Amino acid sequence: MTLNEIFAEHNFTYSQMLFSKIGGSVGEVSSLALLIGLVYMLIRRVIRPHIPVTIIATVMIMTGIFWLIDPTKYADPIFNILTGGILIGAIFMATDYVTSPMSTKGMVIYGIGIGVITVLIRYFGAYPEGISFAILIMNATVPLINMYFKPVRFGKEVKNG
Repeated sequence: MTLNEIFAEHNFTYSQMLFSKIGGSVGEVSSLALLIGLVYMLIRRVIRPHIPVTIIATVMIMTGIFWLIDPTKYADPIFNILTGGILIGAIFMATDYVTSPMSTKGMVIYGIGIGVITVLIRYFGAYPEGISFAILIMNATVPLINMYFKPVRFGKEVKNG
């Protein structure tokens, strides 16, 4: 049973999803609190915006394509972002310093990979939620990403800089 099938029998509004008026696991229900946490961590410079923004944008684009193809079968992109673990995964799990790429290009590729795998698992996999699996799969690719997209070392001159 997919996430869309689970929620198909309920008529949730976006405001109910945003303000945690729906049931769910810890970290899945209050989208507003998660977004406030994102803003706080960005202001405090705890995380960089590349990974969470790329994951959320990729999920929105992919689910938007599926929704445009068949709106009766697939939920709209905002529904997909506000339900499930997309926000907690993108904001708090995928941005872990130890397991995420070091370079900006690497972070973007990492985020796109997580977004694509999440949507594929959500729509075509056996589990209703795929963010955790997507993060684990992409964590395995981080050494390759870091090898091909090396960050500039401190003190080195940047090309065309």
